[in-house]
Amino acid sequence: MKVYAIRGATTVDANTEEEISAKSVALIKRIKEKNGLGGAVSIAISTTKDITASYPAKAVRESGVLDAPLFSCVEPDIDGALPMCIRMLVTVCTDDDGAEAKHVYMEGARVLRREFADEGI
Repeated sequence: MKVYAIRGATTVDANTEEEISAKSVALIKRIKEKNGLGGAVSIAISTTKDITASYPAKAVRESGVLDAPLFSCVEPDIDGALPMCIRMLVTVCTDDDGAEAKHVYMEGARVLRREFADEGI
């Protein structure tokens, strides 16, 4: 049995419930698709302090994409940090000892980890 974590991040264009929900669900769907996930142990979601209109975790839960316990927090307010950013850490457990995490960085968050940038999204 192998436990590992998959990172992902995206940005929103506006601090609205619709935008936050759409980008959060798009990110978790892409993480699930890219990693072939059937489930997760847990999902931690952080946002920058400028995202206040809605909880990304609510959108993820309501989407039903992955059924797992969710935890939300706010990123530290660091000078020069990428604004309007949602990050996810998905913990998974598998019997496939060769499984490797395929991290997903979308939208404006591609600049955070260019080697994991999800092109075309």
